[in-house]
Amino acid sequence: MNKDVKVKHIVHVVHCFATGGLENGVVNIINKLPKEEYKHSIICVTNYDPVFFERITTGNVKIYSLEKPSGKGIKWLWQCWKLLKQLKPDICHTRNLSALEAQIAASFAGVPYRIHGEHGWDVSDVGGTNYKYQQIRRIFKPFIHRYVALSSEAQCYLGEKINVNPNKVMRICNGVDIEKFKPKPKSALYELSEGKIAPEDIVFGTVGRLAKIKNQTFLVKSFIELVKDNPILKSKLKLIIVGDGILLPRIQNLIQEAKIERNVWLAGRRDDIAKLMNLIDIFVLPSLAEGISNTLLEAMASGSPFIATNVGGNVDLVCPEHSKSHLVDVNDIEALKCVMQNYADGSFDLNKDSQLVRTYCVRNFSIEAMVSKYHQLYQLEKV
Repeated sequence: MNKDVKVKHIVHVVHCFATGGLENGVVNIINKLPKEEYKHSIICVTNYDPVFFERITTGNVKIYSLEKPSGKGIKWLWQCWKLLKQLKPDICHTRNLSALEAQIAASFAGVPYRIHGEHGWDVSDVGGTNYKYQQIRRIFKPFIHRYVALSSEAQCYLGEKINVNPNKVMRICNGVDIEKFKPKPKSALYELSEGKIAPEDIVFGTVGRLAKIKNQTFLVKSFIELVKDNPILKSKLKLIIVGDGILLPRIQNLIQEAKIERNVWLAGRRDDIAKLMNLIDIFVLPSLAEGISNTLLEAMASGSPFIATNVGGNVDLVCPEHSKSHLVDVNDIEALKCVMQNYADGSFDLNKDSQLVRTYCVRNFSIEAMVSKYHQLYQLEKV
């Protein structure tokens, strides 16, 4: 270790630390940043999942929970201030609106360099249209030295709606582990599907928490129409939905009403996502809003072309060759069904598209490129 290198202590503040795209990005950053130059603390406004925390493989990180109860309250800010005074970090990096208030605690605790990241939207602020949330972000703007925008949409939002100086905004797209997620032969993986998937099947799939913002019911309704329009292909058309959440009962009802139980595998929450991605021929992301989707990147790295709603950062990830054909409007069942149909009947060349998206992902969205930009960010001085 070079004794002349100052070890920087970064505190990452998140709402909670459990399975999710934002949280997975924090894991990748911590694991990949030079260990001799950084140490990390994670402050959870609420709590964390110990099993998920085990994904961090480096030993230079500690995690803390403030146990904020649901609803309004400022006691957690007092606790956050005391903890930051104790930790004395060089950098405080908050992420999304639910952690933004920690910037006050960081400022009063004397943290010299304060960063805030905008990763995406929730169902109460689709596309960043909630005026109240815009006002909150403007109020907290003086406490923040630099911003991270994951998508071009978020970058425009910060400039046009929050009036952030463009020099303070750094665009950093998510990255994916292209060695962990890569094309593999499906023949050894069919047993994972509990008999639901066969070698000759055309498999559509999605991965994510079953939440309103993720909108998986849109995908299910479109898949139902696809099956109806293709009675000869019905037995070969399959849908994998990986994840759990409040939409599960509604999804189950749709499947039962359409009598397509044999066509859909509800895989639940899983830890073997890299393997499951290799069972999916065509990935579908039906969200109401997105930042930069880790699951889209994982699908691309695995060689699965994707169909996605034309929202948020999805446009930043789609291959140029697919920009006019693979993005659909939210809840346009006919449009989504038509793109799926093109793969079902062979109008789109699945093998060609698989190679295309893998190559595009490797060239543009490696995890090394993402971490290099965060390393640059953390070495900058405040504006």
